[in-house]
Amino acid sequence: MKRSMAATAALLLVSLAGCATDEPAASPSDASSAPPAGAGTGEQSKFFVQADYDNELALLDAAPTGPADKPWEQVLNPKMVDTAKFKKDGPHKICFSNAALNNPWRQVGFKTMQAEVEAQGDRIEEFVHVDAEGKDQKQIADINDLLGKSCDALIVSPNTTATLTPAVEAACKAGLPVVVFDRGVDTDCPVTFINPIGGYGFGHVGAEFVSQKMKPGGKVLALRILPGVDVLETRWSAAKVAFDKAQVDVVGVEFTDGDPAKTKKIVNDYIQRHGTIDGVWMDAGAVAVAAVEAFQDAGQPVPPINGEDQLDFLKMWKDEGLTAIAPTYPTYQWRTPIIAALRILDGEQVSAPWKLPQPTITQENLDSYLDPNMPPLHYAMCGCTDLPGYPQRWK
Repeated sequence: MKRSMAATAALLLVSLAGCATDEPAASPSDASSAPPAGAGTGEQSKFFVQADYDNELALLDAAPTGPADKPWEQVLNPKMVDTAKFKKDGPHKICFSNAALNNPWRQVGFKTMQAEVEAQGDRIEEFVHVDAEGKDQKQIADINDLLGKSCDALIVSPNTTATLTPAVEAACKAGLPVVVFDRGVDTDCPVTFINPIGGYGFGHVGAEFVSQKMKPGGKVLALRILPGVDVLETRWSAAKVAFDKAQVDVVGVEFTDGDPAKTKKIVNDYIQRHGTIDGVWMDAGAVAVAAVEAFQDAGQPVPPINGEDQLDFLKMWKDEGLTAIAPTYPTYQWRTPIIAALRILDGEQVSAPWKLPQPTITQENLDSYLDPNMPPLHYAMCGCTDLPGYPQRWK
């Protein structure tokens, strides 16, 4: 999951990973089951957990329950929990502690959440949003402040996992129903944790496609945002498994900082060094267009590549006839916490965790996601076309 200038890249590093869930680091016993190092891919990440990897890949083929036309209300392998103790008469005050609003994915998502609040009508009397600006300490202070604001329910998208865990636990102890989404925390005290399938699923889909579409044993360049962020680490962990299995030659694993100019330079350097690159894998698709442009600028064919559902990439894919795929981390997930909070306050059961579908855009369904009337940095899977203010609110 954006920027055109290197000066903005540092501000957005952590938030670029906010397009996804946080997952626990592997324990020593997990590490023993990790796949061996392969050519160019290095050792498996400490974030790799075999059981979580296996579960996410199984979920890719799982049939969701819920309304067929509302994936933000669907659940994969539901595990229902009782919420009767939180039942409360409305209208309600819903509070939201947000990790950040500093990239297009989060901006599109938050607009979708605001529209969902509006769509709920008089069920929500007040919606309070606090932006942590990508800062752990600010979010801790934000949550502490919200505990004194008479919120009926608290939604949290944590900036980081471990650091925000105590703040979320404090909210739980205060008696609030807490809903965590997008990224997780190291506690099961929230009523539910909402997110799509996750990083392993994303990384696997992209790497499998690139491996299958390039020549056997060809050269792959892996472009990453930054190290040490769990969702990005699990994406790379799954890609490593696929690349090791396919025995491709991963000639580089480089960090772009989410900066288009840096991305172009990296790709150009590898073209100059290796002559040809046969595949490009990315752990986030925000700079996919920049990567494609680097090949075009060098007069080289664009190899098989993965991006995301950002419209600038989808349009380039269509216009240039790329060999591409777009695993996604849908922004429609921003609707679900509002729906979940209201169900909890109604005393209805909800799934914990609440795993949402994570569709993939392929050549076969690409046209259905293209929308020339929406801006380049809009995300196709916003799930927002039926919400108040569409399309103006998202432009």
